[in-house]
Amino acid sequence: MIQAVASTASPSPQDVIAACCSAARDAAKQLRSLPDPAKADALRAAAAALREDAADILAANARDMAAGEARGLSGAMLDRLKLDEARLAAIANSVEAVAALPDPVGEEIDRRTAPAGMTLRRVRVPIGVIGIIYESRPNVTVDAAVLCVRSGNAAILRGGSEAMHSNRALHASLARGLASAGLPEGAVQLVPTQDREAVGAMLAAAGGIDLIIPRGGKSLVARVQADARVPVLAHLDGICHSFVHASADPEMAQSIALNAKLRRTGVCGAMETLLIDQDYPHAAPLLAALADAACELRGDDMTMELEPRAVSASDEDWDTEYLDAILSVAFVEGLDGALEHIARHSSGHTDAIIASDMAAAKRFQAEVDSAIVMVNASSQFADGGEFGLGAEIGIATGRLHARGPVALEGLTTYKWLVDGEGHIRA
Repeated sequence: MIQAVASTASPSPQDVIAACCSAARDAAKQLRSLPDPAKADALRAAAAALREDAADILAANARDMAAGEARGLSGAMLDRLKLDEARLAAIANSVEAVAALPDPVGEEIDRRTAPAGMTLRRVRVPIGVIGIIYESRPNVTVDAAVLCVRSGNAAILRGGSEAMHSNRALHASLARGLASAGLPEGAVQLVPTQDREAVGAMLAAAGGIDLIIPRGGKSLVARVQADARVPVLAHLDGICHSFVHASADPEMAQSIALNAKLRRTGVCGAMETLLIDQDYPHAAPLLAALADAACELRGDDMTMELEPRAVSASDEDWDTEYLDAILSVAFVEGLDGALEHIARHSSGHTDAIIASDMAAAKRFQAEVDSAIVMVNASSQFADGGEFGLGAEIGIATGRLHARGPVALEGLTTYKWLVDGEGHIRA
């Protein structure tokens, strides 16, 4: 959905991004005031188009999967890249779920009377133009697009080369569905070039893009945060901890640990470090269950004593997001030891405690400074869909604007509306 750049030569990445920004700003003006039913209807049309084009989308994904296997992508990366009938159906369902959510635009956050007697209202408004830079997850193409549209924003999407064919097929279906409902052409655009300079052009597009959201590996996010001249909403790592308290139920601890690490190893909410209270009496069978499930354990001396298949952890392991069937394990001195380890090594994404002692659990929630803090639940629930948000555009680990799963509210800002009756200031 890029407007053609008139030139006898191929446009530069900078020209392509400038054209995207121009079209997006025009679209954002229309989306800002688009009625709620119109946005919801457009998303339902997009969901229908995704279902109608399922065969083409899956064929495109098969090309990306074949190329990824030939390039030697890891199993976790291939899992992120893969689409099948069930995943594509879930994506289409999530579009309809977002369409059914309440429209955040225009919501009154606060109302008060100023000392001078004027009425002050604070209401949600769209941010404007949002740029999303992401790697090998084709579902982000859909999640980002529909969340932006539902919240009244225009989206400029720049996907990774690993998912190039999948992204183009998904975007073509979305574009067809949205256009059939009358949305402007620039509402959702996919940058048509894989030239890395296009990323730099997006990062420099102050005045054209209002917010950049990166989703990908550490090197991508670090580059975006270092080079952007546009505000950034991001998380750098998903170094998620689960702490097994001495009071933890052994069956619950084992079930949660296995799920948190191994359900899908390539997601940012996967557990990367398991902390175990040194007084927990069921540690050996817990470690054995993880090793039996083909999880490589990298631990401290006590870990290796209790589980012979474990290997010694290096200093780097405590700060590593494996995104693979590898887990660092440390025994700690009770809750204080767990809190100290997490404060030193957590990336602020998601940390969890497994405990029957609710006083310990509440203290853990109060003192761990992460975007998501869980009690007796798998960290794999760190997902906007699981939070009832319909979908998410990413997990934010900063402390400003939005934190945790970023969905519709996180893609809005606010403005003050002031109603007076001829008021003048003395």
